[in-house]
Amino acid sequence: MQNLTARYNYIYNSRVILNDYEAQLLDVYADNYNQVLQLYVTPEKFNAAAKEPVNPPVDSKELDLVITKAQAIIADKSYSNYIDDAYLLLGKAQFFKGNYFIATEYFDYIIKNFKKGTPNFIEALDWKARSLMQRNDLKSASVVLDTLNLELEVAKKVPAEPLATFAQMDINLHQDKEAIAYLEEAVKKAGGNKYKMRWTYILAQLYEDQKNYEQALKNYRKVQNSNASFELYFNANLNRIKINALLNGEKINRKQQLAALLKDDKNDDYTDQIYYQIAESYLDDNDYPNAEKYYQLSVSNSTKNQYQKGLSYLKIADLNFKYLRKYLKAKAYYDSTVNTLPLNYPGYDLILKKGQNLEYLTTRYETIATQDTMQMLVKLPETERNRRIELMFTPAVQPVATVNTIPVREAVNNPFLNNNTDKNTSQTSGTFYFSNTTAISKGYTDFKKKWGNRKLEDNWRQSIRKSGQTNTQNVAALNSDGLPAVSGDSASTADNLNLIKKYNEALPLTPELLSASNDKIIDAYFEIANFYQQELNETAEAIRIYQLILERYPDNKYLAAINYTLYLDYKDKDAAKANGYKEVVLSRFPGSIYASTITDPSFSLKQSALDAAAIKKYNEVFADYEKRDYQKVVASANEVLSTSADNTLSPQFAYLKAIAIGRTSYIDSLLIAFKSITTRFANDQLIVPLVKEHLSYIEAHLQEFKSRRIALMDFDGNEPRFVTKPPAALTLPKAPVTAVVAPVAPVVKTVTPVVVDKVPVVAVKEPIAAEKPVKAHSIFSTAASGTWYFVVDVADASLTLSSSRFGIGQFNRGNFPEADLRHQLTEFDDDQLIYVGNFSNFEDAKAYAYGITPRLKQIMKVPENIYKSFIISKENFDKLNSRMLIDQYIEFYKNNY
Repeated sequence: MQNLTARYNYIYNSRVILNDYEAQLLDVYADNYNQVLQLYVTPEKFNAAAKEPVNPPVDSKELDLVITKAQAIIADKSYSNYIDDAYLLLGKAQFFKGNYFIATEYFDYIIKNFKKGTPNFIEALDWKARSLMQRNDLKSASVVLDTLNLELEVAKKVPAEPLATFAQMDINLHQDKEAIAYLEEAVKKAGGNKYKMRWTYILAQLYEDQKNYEQALKNYRKVQNSNASFELYFNANLNRIKINALLNGEKINRKQQLAALLKDDKNDDYTDQIYYQIAESYLDDNDYPNAEKYYQLSVSNSTKNQYQKGLSYLKIADLNFKYLRKYLKAKAYYDSTVNTLPLNYPGYDLILKKGQNLEYLTTRYETIATQDTMQMLVKLPETERNRRIELMFTPAVQPVATVNTIPVREAVNNPFLNNNTDKNTSQTSGTFYFSNTTAISKGYTDFKKKWGNRKLEDNWRQSIRKSGQTNTQNVAALNSDGLPAVSGDSASTADNLNLIKKYNEALPLTPELLSASNDKIIDAYFEIANFYQQELNETAEAIRIYQLILERYPDNKYLAAINYTLYLDYKDKDAAKANGYKEVVLSRFPGSIYASTITDPSFSLKQSALDAAAIKKYNEVFADYEKRDYQKVVASANEVLSTSADNTLSPQFAYLKAIAIGRTSYIDSLLIAFKSITTRFANDQLIVPLVKEHLSYIEAHLQEFKSRRIALMDFDGNEPRFVTKPPAALTLPKAPVTAVVAPVAPVVKTVTPVVVDKVPVVAVKEPIAAEKPVKAHSIFSTAASGTWYFVVDVADASLTLSSSRFGIGQFNRGNFPEADLRHQLTEFDDDQLIYVGNFSNFEDAKAYAYGITPRLKQIMKVPENIYKSFIISKENFDKLNSRMLIDQYIEFYKNNY
């Protein structure tokens, strides 16, 4: 009786419910047909960062009923033969609820406690492997599949589902040939399986990827001639047209066939995909303008399919990045891509990093435009200048005769109509909201208070704006005068006047301000040229920018570096031009490292040896400094400064000398030593800011210092500062979200790159959509934290890092004197970590890293190839205890930050 009731009252009904549920899931699942489909559809867990799942699960109430029925069998039908079936139902129900860990446990229980070789045993192995794959635990899944393979070798009947699971595993591992073999067999054994046509379509996709177009076409036709869903049929038809064109060379015919699909009413929901395929056809013909045109049409017609819209954005971005070389436009479309595609899209991180790196160009072009505009305004008569600035900050208001003549859209978009009218006085007797301009204006103001300045776009409610969105919304348009247009949403006339006043104050009206403005333009152009050359490998564009700098600013501060770089660029292309640039370097900058490199090819090796010797000498002098042997410090520093004054560490030798003098002499001697540093090493950015801070403090407390017999009475050798300042709010410069591009180096050295902000922007050879990275499980977390550190990892536990820590302290006190930053040291078996903090958020830590990273070569008194730097939260930092974990975190940092 228990067998009878368990089988027909519980097992049969539960299987029907699960089959119906899976069929519903198959109907509503949103597939991305531009990549190989998943063999099985599965519910995707809600992703809080993505705001909503790509495929919302079907109502799971029925699954709860299956769980109840299965539990009833286990509890009340313990003498029946269906206990293993009950556990199998529990596992499947939890699988479809997205609880893959719990599902794995149920399937594992069956494997360990019930008879081997039975259909349920084989099915449990199959579903356990599928659950592990859903958890991205491919290693464990592979072990289970090995066991499953042994069972299938002796099984009397091999079902189709395990074969499909083997195929899915091979697809995940990019082993398409092996996947095809399994999938061919699975399709043969599928019979009436609801997945049969889906598997046939995937088989065609795999053959297409292998360029076996005859077999691909054969399988696409099978899908077309079946009773598959219209979406599967439609995409099979699209691919059939594409492959026919490849086989027959009828590319024009392909476009005609695709265009014919647009005329069929049944295809109205798929016009975006049709336009996309037409664009692909033009791209195959290298017709980039038409390709971009049809990708744009695909975007404008994508109303439901976010995958397709995102892919079209991505294609436009790649088209401008790889072929048209329009990087600013590419950056905008990469932003649109990351805002449209789901976070779990394969290659999403690479797309995001590309867009972030191209923002490096955007921000610098904006700087140039701003400074050029301000310089143009300065040249105008004062009256005309004031008029133009007022136009920039005061939106034009079109006169209106009556309220009723204002179009609704104009009224919504122009909150400044009748802006000076009494707020309590209605402008119309009508009750319709859009007929009341006062109500519209008030509503607009209230909206701004709550939501901020939101662009008119889809998904405007997003509370977390991605960098792409923020950048797009902040880029100023140009008005009819060619000036940056200011959005017409200022709160009041007083606010406008205040903005106008600040803008006038920022104008470069004096020679000094004009020089500073020119420096900003030169810096921006120079960094853009470096970025083109070093990151984008666009030598021709870099040359154009370098030459533009020379034309606009013949006597700029980068003259030696630019001429040397142009000499290298033309050396193997145009000997005459190369010699011209070479002559400029040798004649105008004979003592520079660029001239030395040209005249002496071995200069690089010699310079490296000199740098190593300087570091060794500095550590020796610093050791005397720690021993408080100040006379020896002064003598050694004088020796270095007299024999190798151009050494990169010379300012630091001079600083040690000054502090030693301060510890043994009257204040006047210390002031002379400090002022000598500021004049002799005026361009130094590590020591001079610190010395200037010291001088400011001494000047403010001069009488106190004059009363001392020795200037630095309270000096602490480990943390030298003149006074203990109270902790203050951390104020850091805003760091760009892109990689720091260093000035063009005159010589190439083998250097271990710093990890901080090092985001590759190399154009990938394969389409991003084809990449399928499998993220391994990590002990590290990207969870929000209230404490962050900047860390320098030195991969040698035997070195003494006192002098390096001293250099970090110098940087902190010179550049962030009010931040109360502290640096500490922790040691492992093979590594030493200097960590600086505490930063309250990642952005502050990143801003600090942006400032210190270019100067680490001066700060760290160890070989460059043995240290790396990165940013880490306290929670992740506490997990570091070995070289292996440090390397794992650095990889985690690269992939996630």
